[in-house]
Amino acid sequence: MTDVRKVRPSAGAEWLLGGFALLRRSPFGLGVLGALFGLVAVVLGMVAMSSPGLVLLQQLVMMLLGPLLVAGMVWAAREVDQGRTANPGHLLRGVQDGKTTRLWATLLPQLAAGAIAVLLLFVVVGTGDLQKLVTAVEQAQGQTDPDPALIAGLPVGKLMLWLVVAVLVGIVAGFFTFTAIPDMMFRDARAFDAMKRSFRACVANLPALVVFFVLLLIAAIAITLVVQLIGFVVRLVAGDTAMLFVSQVLMMAVLMPVVTGAMYHAWKQMVTGEGEVSGAARGDAVVEV
Repeated sequence: MTDVRKVRPSAGAEWLLGGFALLRRSPFGLGVLGALFGLVAVVLGMVAMSSPGLVLLQQLVMMLLGPLLVAGMVWAAREVDQGRTANPGHLLRGVQDGKTTRLWATLLPQLAAGAIAVLLLFVVVGTGDLQKLVTAVEQAQGQTDPDPALIAGLPVGKLMLWLVVAVLVGIVAGFFTFTAIPDMMFRDARAFDAMKRSFRACVANLPALVVFFVLLLIAAIAITLVVQLIGFVVRLVAGDTAMLFVSQVLMMAVLMPVVTGAMYHAWKQMVTGEGEVSGAARGDAVVEV
């Protein structure tokens, strides 16, 4: 197994900046791919809203599509980094290369994290307090001004503790997939080898991961605020449905290329050892559309 590389903490910032730089180099190519990702999510969500019985099916479809679309966007990120053009056909590159099964294998850590989170909910909060929560929610439904006594009796402290633990479990699960998808797409690594290598790389570079996720959170908040402003204008012109549609698609058009571009740069540094983000990736080259 290839040894992972240790990088300095500031590398986390380089990954994020590298993701933004790739989007800046190809705002139309990568932006369209992200928008298509968001469009699929919006359409499936609207279908589920029109028929509540389809909610579970919608979630299953999105769960299965997720790794395939992320793999396609990671591929497109490398295309742009190497001076080529991103196009919508890249979204299904993993399927075209016969890697569907191994990409779906990256769902296993997420499923395990979900199961652990549910188990911890019963352990941390307790069956009795969970029943109180369910009862309070049922009583509050349909009330425009819920009784404060309902909230006062809830195990808020236990719920907050569970939420923190569940988030940490989710982050650890993400360690198994952070560089695994690029590893499978570009080096034809087997699923479990790639996930083990990804976990080792993330654990060995925790400071860089912390820097990356903190900056990503700040960037996501800033992007969300801008998108919400645009969505508000759309709402005034075309209504709530149009606002939801435009906001979701626009959010994904920006956020997904940035995140997948950052994953690509993280893989290059921590797994292949290609060093710092190149000048071209930082946006020194001419912008492509």
